Amino acid sequence: MTEPMTEQMHKNRKILIVGPSWVGDMVMAQSLFISLQRAQPTALIDVLAPGWSRPLLARMPQVRKAIELPIKHRELALRKRFNLGVALRHEHYDQVILLPNSFKSALIPLFARIPLRTGWRGEMRGALLNDCRLLDKASLPLMVQRFVALALPAGTLPQPDDCPRPELYIDQDAVQQTLQQMGIADSALMQGREQGWQPSREPARESTGVQRLVLCPGAEFGDSKQWPASHFADLANKALAADWQVVIVGSANDAGIATSIQQQAQPQWQHNCINLAGRTSLAQVIDVIASATAVVSNDSGLMHIAAALQRPLLALYGSTSADFTPPLADRVKLLASDIECRPCFQRTCPLGHKRCLTELSAEMAWSGVQEVLADNTKPGS
Repeated sequence: MTEPMTEQMHKNRKILIVGPSWVGDMVMAQSLFISLQRAQPTALIDVLAPGWSRPLLARMPQVRKAIELPIKHRELALRKRFNLGVALRHEHYDQVILLPNSFKSALIPLFARIPLRTGWRGEMRGALLNDCRLLDKASLPLMVQRFVALALPAGTLPQPDDCPRPELYIDQDAVQQTLQQMGIADSALMQGREQGWQPSREPARESTGVQRLVLCPGAEFGDSKQWPASHFADLANKALAADWQVVIVGSANDAGIATSIQQQAQPQWQHNCINLAGRTSLAQVIDVIASATAVVSNDSGLMHIAAALQRPLLALYGSTSADFTPPLADRVKLLASDIECRPCFQRTCPLGHKRCLTELSAEMAWSGVQEVLADNTKPGS
């Protein structure tokens, strides 16, 4: 008996996704992968993306494999793109979906001779795509909507509730191994207590073990998205006084602000304020965040990772807004000023005062952490 045509078309289809270049965008791309898998359960989904993204993609069960894009961001490298496209021809992909809007991102799929090439119109690349769509930004205000729409027939406008939320896979054994390697496992903290450390206490959470506050003070976009180091330090001291462990994570670029935060911890608690910025791989950062009781982050890629790991999250917004790329999770509290000049979307404060962030106090942040932890009615509790 002949199968319906729609089932024949979708059975074992091979789909290549040209992924984005930023951590947060790659996290949100999982919503597209989930949508594709739901619509085409037997489809094989591969992702072409920078090598740094492998740890993220490895935690997305919808992705069969990651293919490294050996080309720097904004680099044309025409010969490299041609050679990679030729090398991909043997995969016989049925479709490619391009998430970047650049002209150069459409070259490899063309060279790979992928028959259906889907993406939004941008940078005069219409001739390179044969499923080139015109984006109505007003109808699709969120980035995740724009990603998911590319999995649907042209003209279909997914609403926010139609977009599945990212959810990274957590390997608890790997998490514990990472904590041991970094010296921040529960057992290490308990040993410190046995050696005479006696902080003040607040009522403990219901589960046993260490309460861990993970701080993400970096922001690749610029200083206008970074809560001041002194504010992070004040928050860290509040958590340390309440018998929490504080762990600071980030890239090597964040080492300076992370060191400043750690150095401002009260001396009697400083040994339990741990600076991992620049000392970990992305895979290890993901594991550390997965172990958090709560996460406090600037608007950054790590904020989106925390959301996708379903960790209680306080997200700090300065020059940017959550209107386009909010953290996609339930147990999230957004902290932002209502100052009239924000959001300005500038990398540095054009007025020089950065009040949109300096006016967000550590007291407000600590209260926000308690609030999001107290909300046990939402998924991820």
